[in-house]
Amino acid sequence: MAAGRVGGRVCTRPFALGLAEMGAHWIHGPSPGNPVFRLATSYGLLGPEATKEENQQVEVGGHPPLPSLTYGSSGKVLSPTAVSEVHHLFDTLLDSARAFQGAEELPAPSVGQYLRGEIAQRVSTFGGGREDAQRLQLAILGTCLKLECCISGTHSMDLVALEPFGEYVSLPGLDCTFPGGYSSLPDRMLSALPEGTVLLNKAVRTIRWRGSFCEEGDKTRDFPVRVECEDGDAFLADHVIITVPLGFLKERHQDFFQPPLPQRKAEAIRRLGFGTNNKIFLEFEKPFWDPQQQLLEVVWEDESPLEEPSTNLEANWFKKLIGFVILQPPDQHGHVLCGFIAGKESEYMETLSDEEVLGTMTHLLRTLTGNPHLPAPRRVLRSRWHSAPYTRGSYSYVAVGSSGDDIDALAQPLPEDPEDPRPLQLLFAGEATHRTFYSTTHGALLSGWREAERLNQLFEAPSPAPQV
Repeated sequence: MAAGRVGGRVCTRPFALGLAEMGAHWIHGPSPGNPVFRLATSYGLLGPEATKEENQQVEVGGHPPLPSLTYGSSGKVLSPTAVSEVHHLFDTLLDSARAFQGAEELPAPSVGQYLRGEIAQRVSTFGGGREDAQRLQLAILGTCLKLECCISGTHSMDLVALEPFGEYVSLPGLDCTFPGGYSSLPDRMLSALPEGTVLLNKAVRTIRWRGSFCEEGDKTRDFPVRVECEDGDAFLADHVIITVPLGFLKERHQDFFQPPLPQRKAEAIRRLGFGTNNKIFLEFEKPFWDPQQQLLEVVWEDESPLEEPSTNLEANWFKKLIGFVILQPPDQHGHVLCGFIAGKESEYMETLSDEEVLGTMTHLLRTLTGNPHLPAPRRVLRSRWHSAPYTRGSYSYVAVGSSGDDIDALAQPLPEDPEDPRPLQLLFAGEATHRTFYSTTHGALLSGWREAERLNQLFEAPSPAPQV
């Protein structure tokens, strides 16, 4: 199963023989309803396999399974049949968790609590009465929950609200990647703009709105918005579309906007969830995996979703890792594994040195394969989305205590008064502002188009009739 929905943040970096996607990885649901897929296809950025019509029609529920091998922490490969049966059970339970949208009474406030309750009711039937088989099934379910944390971008599914969980929409199509890297899409889009249109490395310190600002030496025209940069530069505008991540807004919105945001929008920012999902790339001289494999899954056989997880991050952070996607094809990427890890453990990983992460990953892989002499990776590269000051995490989710209404509140432009003589001073876009496609690049793209269309409609609106 492909792990992780990454919304809006595209960062492709050279690594080894090929490219490493530090942010967005897949086009989730590559089909006509996905604007990222449509653009990528029109620009000729995808391979022939990705654009096959039959691949666009496949209903996969968001994350299609990959050919995989599952290692247990005892150093043995687990039975594919046993693993598949548990994954099927988990997928069934997860589907049932999506059925409470609009329900007045809920069995639990969070997705995690609901799933654990369902597992607890069924645990006596696990393993056909054999305790060891029962323990293994619970351990595999624990890995499924960790995978879902990566997909949802959260530390724990206990933080994800149950009632709105089904509001997220998965598009049909087999997930695909960009042969030239995800950044090939924005690069192509930017190439159509006049040179100098986009300014990079211009960090914004404050956005002042509801003002009356004039260019120096020109008092004939005033603007309601002034964007002040950290380097001292400033830009005056009638309208500003803000696409900064929700994590940044959570940390900085009080001083980033002057005057501060209205209470309703500030509360939406506070209530919505925003977590971290990081990648750890490991490059090897030679592969130790079979060519047909695409995912190496990890199961800690002594863990259970019905037991409290360890809170000792220093000793156990790596156990949150769900496994490694094998980057394909090797002639493009080299022999590279891409591990996924979410939550507090992921954030702790960011505080470690490359040498510490490389050493831990080497020990982990030697444990899983049962080969104490497995060659160490020759290099490591990892994302650090929580440490990045302008992201402070990866992408959003609808947290316990919030709802899709908070997403809509976050997306609402300012000033709030539709009769304000200077409308649409601040417009808000980004994955966290799309009610049904949050956490995805296509949600981020659609939200940007949505706000651009607001401005189009404003400028196309007929002028009011003169008063007689």
